[in-house]
Amino acid sequence: MFLIRDLITLLLANLVFSQALGTSTLFVAASGRKNLIRTACVITLFTTIASAFTYFVDTLMPPFAREYATLICYTIIIGILYALFLLALSTFGKAKFQAYKKYIHLSAFNCAVMGTLFTISEKTADNISLRDTIHYFLKGLEAGVGFVVAAVFLAMAYKKLNSEKVPASFRGFPAMLIYLGIISMAVYALK
Repeated sequence: MFLIRDLITLLLANLVFSQALGTSTLFVAASGRKNLIRTACVITLFTTIASAFTYFVDTLMPPFAREYATLICYTIIIGILYALFLLALSTFGKAKFQAYKKYIHLSAFNCAVMGTLFTISEKTADNISLRDTIHYFLKGLEAGVGFVVAAVFLAMAYKKLNSEKVPASFRGFPAMLIYLGIISMAVYALK
């Protein structure tokens, strides 16, 4: 049940916040099979590894500072992972670096990653028994897989929603929003 709720949350957060910033990682992922695989892998890596580091922030930070310093700490974690991923990628050669750097940029600064960290932290704040590294790691992996599922749903309809059969004023982003809204309601009904 958490996967369904997280899937809906990631879909809506990704569309609302990243479109406001001028880029939509979910649409990039759905535009082609190669984009889908690469974006899904990098998003899953970011959410999983960042979630594991979030455990240390949540356990070591004093409760009085949590309200003010959590966002800063999570941003630092994502920034460090971003730099480390780019550094690691550059060691594999220029061709790999050029092929994957776009996906690292889109993934690191995607609200799905930051939203995952806050969601996990909020869930564990209510239940202290869930506060261990493995739980954080698995929830990060679950969020990454949720993003993959959302991207696959969008990829299935991408060509049809951008075809000539769809009126020009409705083609593209408006049609995608309607489609995702319907899919979100259907998935929510399974809850």
